[in-house]
Amino acid sequence: MHKWANMKKKQGHRVKRLILIFGFAGLAWASGGGLDQAHKLYNLTEFQQSLEILHAIPNKDAAVYELMGRNYYGQGEFKKATEALERAADLEPGNSSVYLWLGRAYGRRAETSSMITAPGLATKARQFFEKAALLNPANLDAQSDLFEYYLEAPGFLGGGFDKASATAAQIARINPADGFSAQARLAEKRKEFSSAEAHLRRAVELAPQKIGKLVDLARLFTKEGRYQEADLSLAKAEQIAPNSPKLMFARADLYIKSKRNLDVARELLKRYLGCALTPEDPPRSDAEKLLRQVQGS
Repeated sequence: MHKWANMKKKQGHRVKRLILIFGFAGLAWASGGGLDQAHKLYNLTEFQQSLEILHAIPNKDAAVYELMGRNYYGQGEFKKATEALERAADLEPGNSSVYLWLGRAYGRRAETSSMITAPGLATKARQFFEKAALLNPANLDAQSDLFEYYLEAPGFLGGGFDKASATAAQIARINPADGFSAQARLAEKRKEFSSAEAHLRRAVELAPQKIGKLVDLARLFTKEGRYQEADLSLAKAEQIAPNSPKLMFARADLYIKSKRNLDVARELLKRYLGCALTPEDPPRSDAEKLLRQVQGS
């Protein structure tokens, strides 16, 4: 009886979601515009439905092309994403957000391309991140993505710890807690693990309700084999946001990396795939990949 009730409940959620999707689409066609409806569908990760509305808009401006690019990005169509975002940049060359997404899309193209084309694509990603940060120095997402690029990219592609350090300082001016998190990442790269831990603990103190800071601390503990402390950090995050999809994914990922609690990881991933996700959550494809990995272990 309980199983049947749960099944009916899930079906009810699916029906409501479909009604919502088609309701948005109907409003879009009726109004002749639809950018707001396309945004709502994008936030539901209904990327194709959002694109259909955007393609039907007759006079496309930079906002339409930017959202088209973000939808293509969500679908993993990174070349189409860069094409749409470049049109947005042509129409609105002072928009920091457009260049941020161009950097992200070119970065993903670099990650998924051949060794011959990857360096050129990665260089474009860096240039767009730098432009996004230059246009709006207070754009925290742009500064954070630029920091990650500098931290991870080799010197011949424009990366480097000195550049990362300078960008971490700018992040700290925007958001002190995120600044400590960036300093922790830099210290970890330098294999200064005690310093990384100290920075992360400071980040948690400044933003105690941000579960991402606790997850970062758990990741560091996991790398060092300090599993009990990692679990305590995850438990604190669970108390703050017990139904957070991001936390479900992060816990499963850490358990799989450390080859422990694999049954729990499997259930967490199944729960994650049943959640209503947003574009800010890890893609379903990543969760499916992890689930195949843990099921084969």
